[in-house]
Amino acid sequence: MQAYHTLAGRFARLGALNDAAGILSWDRQTLMPAGAAEGRAEQIAQLSVIAHEILTAPETRDLIDRSRDAGEGLGAWERANLREMRRAYLHASAVPADLVEARSKASSRSGMIWREARANADFAQLAPALAETLRLEREVGAAKGAALGLDPYDALLDGYDPGMRRATIDPLFARLRDVLPGLIERVRARQAEGPAVLPLPGPFPVAAQEAVGRGLMRAVGFDSERGRLDVSLHPFCGGATDDVRITTRYDPADVSGALMGVLHETGHALYEQGLPAAWRHQPVGAARGMTLHESQSLLVEMQACRSAEFCAYLAPILRESFGGTGPAWSADNLRRLYTRVEPGFIRVDADEVTYPAHILLRYRLETAMIAGDLDVADLPGAFDDGMRDLLGITVPDDRRGCLQDIHWPDGSFGYFPTYTLGAMAAAQLFHAARTRVPDLLTGLAAGDFAPLRAWLRDAVHARGSLLETDDLLVAATGKPLGAEDFLSHLERRYLGES
Repeated sequence: MQAYHTLAGRFARLGALNDAAGILSWDRQTLMPAGAAEGRAEQIAQLSVIAHEILTAPETRDLIDRSRDAGEGLGAWERANLREMRRAYLHASAVPADLVEARSKASSRSGMIWREARANADFAQLAPALAETLRLEREVGAAKGAALGLDPYDALLDGYDPGMRRATIDPLFARLRDVLPGLIERVRARQAEGPAVLPLPGPFPVAAQEAVGRGLMRAVGFDSERGRLDVSLHPFCGGATDDVRITTRYDPADVSGALMGVLHETGHALYEQGLPAAWRHQPVGAARGMTLHESQSLLVEMQACRSAEFCAYLAPILRESFGGTGPAWSADNLRRLYTRVEPGFIRVDADEVTYPAHILLRYRLETAMIAGDLDVADLPGAFDDGMRDLLGITVPDDRRGCLQDIHWPDGSFGYFPTYTLGAMAAAQLFHAARTRVPDLLTGLAAGDFAPLRAWLRDAVHARGSLLETDDLLVAATGKPLGAEDFLSHLERRYLGES
């Protein structure tokens, strides 16, 4: 037990270092002046190196081995913590420190260049930095793959979603690829037969949007004593333990993007704020991978907050906040507005029926890039071809094409599939919650998220990483991750079919 306790102390130090890096990264995307980019990249890189040195030290491996030898004396949480410690060690020890540092600096530099290139709609401006980031990610994937017995992409994917493999994703995504085109066509035909959706007339002052967003955060259950809301170019949830930072972006001509961004990121924040406090700064106390993390944001934004019940709660709030009058501000029109299906260029603004197509495309492209089958120079053309193939639209410029997301410039290869895997998990979890919490929808109509939040706390949040992803889903919903609950949800909501 002494070896285990020493090991736990070592991981507590790592947790504190990761918290510091999280705040620096948040600042880089919100408040940091552009001239500080190089210095910030160095700061984050050095924290990454220090954390890597602690994690990969011979003493860490020795403590893991000695703790495993004494495993009979460990409880269920301690054994799961040791499992996650070993997983973290295997990932880290596969990558040499100089590659960790180079990778961190390259992604920081590429991420900053992306901001300007996106504003200029100029992929050529980003291409050299992105090529270097990709080169290093391929090195990391190869090194981890060799150590873990995985192909390079699966090794990168495992860093975001432990245990997830292409062998699981491919049939799930193939099912979506078969169903989506026909489903999109049917839904759009059904909506064309109904009443016209009336846009909400603006303008929408940013201060009022922010006030509404903060009110919705409180209703959903965000703890403002342990987090905050800010503005960034790309909405995200980050920060540190007990200091969860979420962001959104505002458009005075459109209130929907900012509010749904706030609700989405609040779903992430609820997960972070609901993790088991007794295991803070321990791997078992962390969120269980990005599929479950994305399930929590999409469960709040898509499953709950685009429902007819929630729209009935939201409509009078919007009318009062923006002085709205007339049929456009009715709950029914709001519901039709927030469930309107129309192929578009921007992933983060996509409706939940066409959104998976955006992920199918990115998954196809990033697996090809990691495999060496797609060069960075050919990315814009491949992206455009994919948008025509999957959504039938032609990308007008790089800003609305392959420059719209920060993930690849930031080095996050292997992250994209977790968005749609998360949508599948969200549908499973919400279906289970509705079955087991009879007053759930009634609560949403009154802005009362307490019944839903309590169920999620027990079923997902408070379990941290005690269970593997599928084991958690089986415990919560009765079955492992699948596509059918998600597809059934889309048919019920958009076609009125059981």
